[in-house]
Amino acid sequence: MKKLSLLCVSVLILFSCETKKKEADTTPKEEKETTIAAVSADMMESAVIYEANIRQYSEEGSFNAFTKDIPQLKELGVKIIWLMPIFPISETKRKATGDQFVSDIEDEEERKKYLGSYYAVSDFTKINPEFGTIEDFRELVQTAHNNDIYVILDWVPNHTGWDHTWIKTNPEFYTKNDKGEITDPLNEDGTPVGWADVADLNYDNKELRKEMIKDMQYWLKEEGVDGFRCDVAGSVPTDFWEEAIPQLRATKNIFMLAEAWEPELLEGDLFDMAYGWDTHHQMNHIAQGKETVEAWNQRMQQIDSLYEEDDILMNFVTNHDENSWNGTIEERMGEGAAAFTALIYTAPGMPLIYSGQEYDMKHQLKFFEKDQIPKEKGAMWPLLKKLGALKNTNIALHGGKNPASYTKISTSEADNVLAFEREKNGKRVIYIGNLSKDTVITKIDLDGSFTNYLTGDTVIFREGQDVALQPWQYMVLTAE
Repeated sequence: MKKLSLLCVSVLILFSCETKKKEADTTPKEEKETTIAAVSADMMESAVIYEANIRQYSEEGSFNAFTKDIPQLKELGVKIIWLMPIFPISETKRKATGDQFVSDIEDEEERKKYLGSYYAVSDFTKINPEFGTIEDFRELVQTAHNNDIYVILDWVPNHTGWDHTWIKTNPEFYTKNDKGEITDPLNEDGTPVGWADVADLNYDNKELRKEMIKDMQYWLKEEGVDGFRCDVAGSVPTDFWEEAIPQLRATKNIFMLAEAWEPELLEGDLFDMAYGWDTHHQMNHIAQGKETVEAWNQRMQQIDSLYEEDDILMNFVTNHDENSWNGTIEERMGEGAAAFTALIYTAPGMPLIYSGQEYDMKHQLKFFEKDQIPKEKGAMWPLLKKLGALKNTNIALHGGKNPASYTKISTSEADNVLAFEREKNGKRVIYIGNLSKDTVITKIDLDGSFTNYLTGDTVIFREGQDVALQPWQYMVLTAE
């Protein structure tokens, strides 16, 4: 009887220990203390944003390979890293090339080449194993924070991949045709947009809205990210953002970037920044001789009429869409690439660096296959480093919610020469650029002594004096 009692006690003790062990295993992970200040309006004034294409950034295409280089990005003045989608990609209707799906390819080895679109998400709360593990991702975020850099995720709210669990569990979350079938995204006239690898979400459904916000909150609360870049944000109802963003901001201070131009998305406390698409297009047109500098001046007037003073626009000479589908910087801007790069740093707004731009990338990255950016520093790295330092430190280039002023400077060659001044609290930065393929002799409405920031030389201007500018020559001048 004693032996039986002892056996019972032993079993109870063992059961108790096992229960405690299981309870310990389910305890939430201990959060690392953040090493970065909360997102703030002050940070946005002087920030440079970097778009990270993890798949193509390195030979490994991994979080870990990118994490190693984060301290170098700090050298370029980067304050925000935008990660292209890091989520698992759907197998069903996985995109290959052209109009083909991977399933259309008979050769098994050929099929393996195609990794699909980052924007065909199968689970908003998981990590794409192609890039590594959740622990690798956490190390990336922590390393960025240790270097005073914020991390935002590329969020895809307009659609999901065809493998997403909602397809089976919540088909009511999706847009249906007259046969009751889930559809890919459609134009207003009912024709396909051309994104057959994804299923369109229907924001008339209130439960969808709750689930989408819940998934976004996971990354803020559990993984410490600092905000989102929201894909085709203008295709999602504005009233969803009016519902979602206040809830997200209640969790923590965040930075919100809309892939959109619509001013209403920047109203109130919605998105902090939108895309300067038309600014980008005008730069391309000027570089190609399709427009003159007057197109830039008209664009600046348009911005003043469309947007509030505290609205931020993102300026860029390239991004993942432009590079993969419309050409490299050199293909679109030719010998003017450096002049336009300096322009996006000195104009109102926030400049973007896209993976590979800092390494003088001269090829279009494959979108659905493995590719790789170059990793040798050439002419662009030191230019971006100097421009980033100026953006970070000179209040005359503030481009956030309390921006420096922008004033056009008159020239006698108004079709070809762009000149303007940014000023704040007595600090001045002046951009002068011959945005043409011809040498010009021009008079510039400028008088005084300035420092050529990129060379360190002193430059003196006198009103009425002729100034010779070589093709695509530009200057960034500083003055107290």
